[in-house]
Amino acid sequence: MKYTCPCGYVYDPAVGDPDNGIAPGTAFEDLPADFVCPICGLDKDAFTKE
Repeated sequence: MKYTCPCGYVYDPAVGDPDNGIAPGTAFEDLPADFVCPICGLDKDAFTKE
């Protein structure tokens, strides 16, 4: 399952976000509480499941 920010950024747990220190295989639920979209800065609550 992937998670999409309203700005269009997609978080794919299989890929993670290595550019921002999130290792591949990191579940969305396991992202740090202070995780924000690297593009627009919205927090995890703004993301929707794909």
